[in-house]
Amino acid sequence: MAQHPRPLSPHIGIWRWRLHMALSIQHRLAGLASVAAALLLVWWLTALASGPDYHAYFLKLIGGAVGHIVLFLLTLALMLHLGSGIKHLVMDTGAGLEPDKNRQLGSSLAILAVVLTLAIWIGARLVLQGN
Repeated sequence: MAQHPRPLSPHIGIWRWRLHMALSIQHRLAGLASVAAALLLVWWLTALASGPDYHAYFLKLIGGAVGHIVLFLLTLALMLHLGSGIKHLVMDTGAGLEPDKNRQLGSSLAILAVVLTLAIWIGARLVLQGN
């Protein structure tokens, strides 16, 4: 049986990057980060159930600069994933399928995710300063 050469899929370098491609990749990465956030939540609950010493150790780790950066990025990822989910929900109704509307909706939700993340962190800071 003769082997026929199979056509190769176009390499990613052929395509010009567009917003919807970046948002699709971002949605998948944000989903993975959401899993990491869930694991961090389980770790915190385990530390809480393990007693005051281990809980204090956990709070010391997460309360540092690196911990705050991780928590901020996880918050941003959750907001991006939420925004992307809302975008897909809107698109499931048949709205926003035109390229211009889709681009506008995608960029608006990305900006909204950043604004929501900052609002959450500023609000948390204000609440913690009040205590």
